Amino acid sequence: MSAETPASREVPQDNRFKIWRQTRPFWAGLFTLLGGLPIAYLPYGDMRLGNITLAMKTTAGSSALIIGVLLITLGLTMWFHPIVRVFAGVASIILGLVSIPVSNFGGLLVGFLLALVGGGMSIAWAPAPPVEEVLDSEDDGEGEASAETEALWADGVPEQREAEHHATETTIDANGGRNSAG
Repeated sequence: MSAETPASREVPQDNRFKIWRQTRPFWAGLFTLLGGLPIAYLPYGDMRLGNITLAMKTTAGSSALIIGVLLITLGLTMWFHPIVRVFAGVASIILGLVSIPVSNFGGLLVGFLLALVGGGMSIAWAPAPPVEEVLDSEDDGEGEASAETEALWADGVPEQREAEHHATETTIDANGGRNSAG
């Protein structure tokens, strides 16, 4: 193995980040992570406007820091463990809502809105179908593709079966519709 040989033979070197990004809720994790930053920072930060210092310190600074760190952690969880994306999305929405009374109106509404958008995107994200299925459907002709598509739709919807009637003395159909169980 030489220095010019890529580490992975399956994925070209220039497309690695793109493929990694497309196999997980990347933007949801980014919005959630960015939403945690103002929520965690604003209770401890000072803004200077000329000679005026605007202190945003609150008594609930530790809880705002915890909410911000949890949102950052949930954003990273969406990236590195996409299987728990629904839990992470719901948790980020709840933490974003809790940040309104706890952390200066949710990080001046910026962190709150970013956490809500990231959580909603995480819940709504679904993995793409495997590449083999996509390539197989693109290679087929138009007539075959429509027949296959109809078959797939038919497989997805259960068929209505005719009722199986086994008339016995204990069923509703027996004895003129009256139940004779008792």
